[in-house]
Amino acid sequence: MGRSGGSGGRSSGGSSGGSRSSGGRSGGFGSSHRSGGSGGFGSFGSSSGGGFFSSGSRMSSGVSNYGGSGGPVGCGCGAVMIILVIVLIVLLIIGVFVASVFTSSSEITKSSVARQPLPAGSVNETEYYTDELGWINNQTKMEEGLKYFYQKTGVQPYVVIVDNVNGSYNPTESELDSYANALYDQLFADEAHLLFVFYEYNDFYMDRYVAGTQAKTVIDTEAADILLDYIDRNYYDSSLTDEEFFSNSFRDAADRIMTVTKSPWIAAMTTIGIVFAVVILAILLFVWWRHAKNQKNLEAKRTAEMLNTPLEKFDDVEIDDLAKKYQDSPSDQHKD
Repeated sequence: MGRSGGSGGRSSGGSSGGSRSSGGRSGGFGSSHRSGGSGGFGSFGSSSGGGFFSSGSRMSSGVSNYGGSGGPVGCGCGAVMIILVIVLIVLLIIGVFVASVFTSSSEITKSSVARQPLPAGSVNETEYYTDELGWINNQTKMEEGLKYFYQKTGVQPYVVIVDNVNGSYNPTESELDSYANALYDQLFADEAHLLFVFYEYNDFYMDRYVAGTQAKTVIDTEAADILLDYIDRNYYDSSLTDEEFFSNSFRDAADRIMTVTKSPWIAAMTTIGIVFAVVILAILLFVWWRHAKNQKNLEAKRTAEMLNTPLEKFDDVEIDDLAKKYQDSPSDQHKD
């Protein structure tokens, strides 16, 4: 198995199969991420995980309390500190979120147009992949993302995994492109397929796609770049199995291709607005609670002071009022 380390540059694409479109990229050199046998290119049409070569094993890529009668002291300060800590945590989360949004956005080509899937019946459905290097051990997992791509776009993908082109283990991009275009005619009887040839040998990889005449109305240059971006990004993710590498790339590409990419600023600002609204609400609730608590403490203090004041200090009217207030208890009223 071997997804090589190092960033790959985009190879030149172009139409060399009638009105079809084609393109691809080449990878850089680095420590081997896959190991597989070498040999001739087998027959096509089988989606079994086996082949002439043994399965490779994955390796890591090289590459508070209230005090006294004066009101809230300890609890108030503690609550303020809690709110400040929450605000700081929220700001940190927002910063991480915004950074991740812009980082992920910068890696993958944006989808700038609304696309419609091909109408049903455009494809004469075939198998979904040919693996001549023995990388794919779980056919269901491999085909999961490829079928999802077909469902979303109406274009059926077909992946070919090889380590040589017509017996050459060091083909040029032009040779791989010609090979892929010729292979399209051998494999399909319609123009609604997307052929994706993935070549890797001796710590180096290249990929080429060929979109049929109908397929390219959905898989235009921008859409193809989106798929290639996901392939390039996931290639270096050693946490993915070989099946997940291809399956996830096609699944994620399908979602992005068929949806106009929104500006990351919109998502970031929406999140920031919601978070700050929650923080402001929490602050307002705290201020209301503190005011109510202070008012309650003030009333309790005044009541205590009045009860502790000798009656001699009140005039006759005040004495009568106090006597009536504290002598006419609820229990007395009930007896009456």
